[in-house]
Amino acid sequence: MVRLPLSCCFLLLLLLSGCSSGTGRVDRQLAAKIAEIKAVDNHAHPVRPVMPGEKPDDEYDALPVESLEAQSDPVRLRMGSPELVEAHKAVFGGDKAKAAASYGREYAVRLLDQMNIETMLANRVALGPGLPPTRFLWVPFADALMYPLPTAGLVHNSDQKAFFALEDKLLRRYYSESGVTEKPPTLDGYLDKVVLATLKRHKMSGAVAEKFEMAYLRTLEVGNPSKMEAEKVYVNGSGDYKALQDYIFRFIALEAGRLGMAVHIHAAAGGGGYFNVGAGNPMLLEPLLNDPSLRHTNFVLLHGGWPYSRQLTALLTKPNCYTDFSQQTSMNYPREVAGTIRAWLEYVPEKVLYATDAYPYAPDSGWEETAYMADKTGREALGMALTDMMRDGEISRARALELAQMVLRGNARRLYKIR
Repeated sequence: MVRLPLSCCFLLLLLLSGCSSGTGRVDRQLAAKIAEIKAVDNHAHPVRPVMPGEKPDDEYDALPVESLEAQSDPVRLRMGSPELVEAHKAVFGGDKAKAAASYGREYAVRLLDQMNIETMLANRVALGPGLPPTRFLWVPFADALMYPLPTAGLVHNSDQKAFFALEDKLLRRYYSESGVTEKPPTLDGYLDKVVLATLKRHKMSGAVAEKFEMAYLRTLEVGNPSKMEAEKVYVNGSGDYKALQDYIFRFIALEAGRLGMAVHIHAAAGGGGYFNVGAGNPMLLEPLLNDPSLRHTNFVLLHGGWPYSRQLTALLTKPNCYTDFSQQTSMNYPREVAGTIRAWLEYVPEKVLYATDAYPYAPDSGWEETAYMADKTGREALGMALTDMMRDGEISRARALELAQMVLRGNARRLYKIR
């Protein structure tokens, strides 16, 4: 007899309520199978358990959203929303403080068990105690390496001012960890002693990918400048700074592929009222995906490109392009997400990844609540998409079950070579 976590039992009951064998939002048998599958979460920002006397965890993101000016939050993430209230009640019975005291270092692992998540890719500056590598695979941040020169001239609003300061702080950390005390005089020296040294150190520490949040700082359009052009900017500190950034990005992408790490890119709308949604359009990445020199690097476009999700569908034909539906499942409702997932599954299903983007937005919408919301919505939306495909005669029940396994765990296990 299969024993499901409480959250999965609740989700199964929700999907089956009011359903008969032939009608309803999600097919009865399919819903049961989806609830059972232990997922691999492609993208999240877990917060490590903090013991008495320890300082709060501040390494769950290189660019935390609490540094941004207030914005108009999506309805589902607003304080007191029905989804957040339900999630808070469901997570450890609504008493997270008691659970944290009871479970100690096992708190984060217990949360994964409750969500029926086997493995979570943790986007963090570092993992730390309470996030064991057997359950949390590390995805560090690479953006800071793109900015070896002063960034004051790149700041156009308060959000960027805060973010570039954080990137500078992280770059200084990478310098220190690489044993470098000052900016190397040549671009080759910087690429070797700081950039490549950092990538190799991340790989040796278990990283499976490098994460870019550059959509918060600049456009996703990456040019292909010559080394001479980039070297001139690096040495003289003048000229087209973007050319230097683009050259370094391509170097990181190439070397990450050689080291067996994927490249994760925030390719969707983002937090903050100053976020440039048009500059985060994933279609801007197409020339990069078409570059023959980068065909051995796998790119994962996080958040499915929303609101450009349907356009992104065509990019999945690129042999090294993948996507997930993180963020969409905490901000959008199941039917909306189901339409996106169906379009992807009808086109290139082996490139679609489950993910939650669990994130500590606020005390009442912590990474626990957003994990619950996203997991519930993601599984329901996947079930709705597959049910509709079955009822339209596109796939058999056996194929629907196969696709559910692929999205929830199989595709990610192959991409990251998880045993």
